Amino acid sequence: MTIFERELPSPVGPLRVAASDTGLHGIEFPNNKHPIKRLEMWERGDHPLLREAQAQLDAYFAGRLQAFDLPLAPHGTDFQRQVWLALAQIPFGKTWSYAQLAQCVGRPGASRAVGAANGRNPLPIVLPCHRVIGADGALTGFGGGLPTKQYLLELEGALPAAEVSRQLFN
Repeated sequence: MTIFERELPSPVGPLRVAASDTGLHGIEFPNNKHPIKRLEMWERGDHPLLREAQAQLDAYFAGRLQAFDLPLAPHGTDFQRQVWLALAQIPFGKTWSYAQLAQCVGRPGASRAVGAANGRNPLPIVLPCHRVIGADGALTGFGGGLPTKQYLLELEGALPAAEVSRQLFN
């Protein structure tokens, strides 16, 4: 199977997006902390799903879309995929702690494992790992960097801008 990838412009920098006939495989930020493991042949090119992803990402960044409707095909372990799909249950404009996410996947004592899986999410923004924050409300690590997490949370109205800025710069 060939997976097609291309860069899509966004307010948080160019996003490398990959898709095939089976679904969306990955979204990478310019300096992704955990690059996506490429198991199949990836090549630069176009695919109808890349065009649809661009349209939905544009609508999201313009404030016109709160939930994505794209076929997804992330590669990972069963546990990782379970965590990644649970991310889609976090409502737009809300945040969950790692403990809440662990509870959602039926593993209340596995906050660290859930956090590790969350950090390896190959479909950020679409599967909103940016909505997961520390139990004390603090912003925590994010593959696209904390300024990108800040931007996404502010865009969604999940945290007041002043609170996010205070956490980032104090």
